[in-house]
Amino acid sequence: MKSFNKVGRIAAVTGLLAFAGSAEAAAPALSIDKGDTAWMLVSTILVLLMVLPGLALFYGGLVRTKNMLSVLSQVLGITAVAILVWVGWAYSLAFDAGNAFVGGTGKLFLAGIDGDSASATFSEGVGIPELVFVAFQMTFAAITASLVVGSLVERVKFSAMLLFAAIWLTIVYAPIAHMVWASDGLIFGMGALDFAGGTVVHINAGIAGLVGVFFAGKRIGFLREATPPHSLVMTMVGTGLLWVGWFGFNAGSNLEATGGAAVAMINTFVAPAAGILAWMAAERLVSGKPSLLGGASGAVAGLVAVTPAAGTSGVLGSIVLGVAAALVCYWFVGSLKNRLKLDDSLDVFGIHGLGGIVGSIGTGIVSAPVLGGFGAEDFSIAAQTWIQLQAVLIAIAWSAVGSAIAFAIVKAVLGMRVAGDAEREGLDITDHGERAYNF
Repeated sequence: MKSFNKVGRIAAVTGLLAFAGSAEAAAPALSIDKGDTAWMLVSTILVLLMVLPGLALFYGGLVRTKNMLSVLSQVLGITAVAILVWVGWAYSLAFDAGNAFVGGTGKLFLAGIDGDSASATFSEGVGIPELVFVAFQMTFAAITASLVVGSLVERVKFSAMLLFAAIWLTIVYAPIAHMVWASDGLIFGMGALDFAGGTVVHINAGIAGLVGVFFAGKRIGFLREATPPHSLVMTMVGTGLLWVGWFGFNAGSNLEATGGAAVAMINTFVAPAAGILAWMAAERLVSGKPSLLGGASGAVAGLVAVTPAAGTSGVLGSIVLGVAAALVCYWFVGSLKNRLKLDDSLDVFGIHGLGGIVGSIGTGIVSAPVLGGFGAEDFSIAAQTWIQLQAVLIAIAWSAVGSAIAFAIVKAVLGMRVAGDAEREGLDITDHGERAYNF
């Protein structure tokens, strides 16, 4: 097993080619490892599977029939925007040498990167093609921006979501990725642990969704009209695809096909399993019936919580994270959200935001060797948890302010809401001129 200093502090940072784009320091020659490269190619494809069709089906099944295609279209469109923004400038802003908050512009439109460029892994002198690292991180950007859709479904324009994604990836996602995963980043320098994206992906998306709710407003009939999921079968299929893809997300963040990936893999099995049972048990105690939707929600909560700790937690710690996140998220989604009259339609903040906070702070606890984690011998739970809390607060603040700026621009340029009549008729017809089902 790799040491804590190599695995635990960060998952993807060394894929920067030692900032080879900078003139001051040239990266040492790296030998491309075919096995690691093959694993990262597969991991990249698995993360794309999480978005298309995993997240799209998960979200699509939860909305009303008249909005099914609008959700699929938004996830599809945002994925396309993310791919182009990433290769255009966001990769450079995230992973080129810069300052504590954002990277540089030396890799705009992947300047200087070709099939022979190498990115370092955690083994000295060994690497993978940098284009593979670019693509792997690109799928992270795509799913993070797509997650925000869930807070705003059934009322927001397709064009507004695409413009938001382009702005948000530039001013929010790329800087937070740099702060957390770049060797000169602020949060990385603090020593915070985020193996696969608890802050970068889940807290970031959850806060953005929460901010978006305040800009978009509530759906017509919110808390007055029933809005049941139109197909829990699709949601279950989406859950399965998300879970399968999450192995690429977590185990792929090890960057190598080694024991570190195996640790992340087993944790990606046990945390969602614990989350499923905890959420369904809570439902059984409160309402008398465990639901499929509850099980799916518990699985996602467990996956979210273990993401930052996937490579540093032991199995028992991952189980605890899965249970804790499921119970916290269940309490918020099942009780507090309605009391707050918060129309976070598909619980992006309630599951990804809160689950990410639980997991990111909890990483400072479950990584301790005394609890079966893979921290250093002198690991301090108190000190690391304090660092984790600071990192969470920084991510929340940056995401909240940046997301507010992005939504304000979108609202001023395009407007966010569809017309009331269009919302009542459904966005499938009014935004896209199609129906999901012709019967």
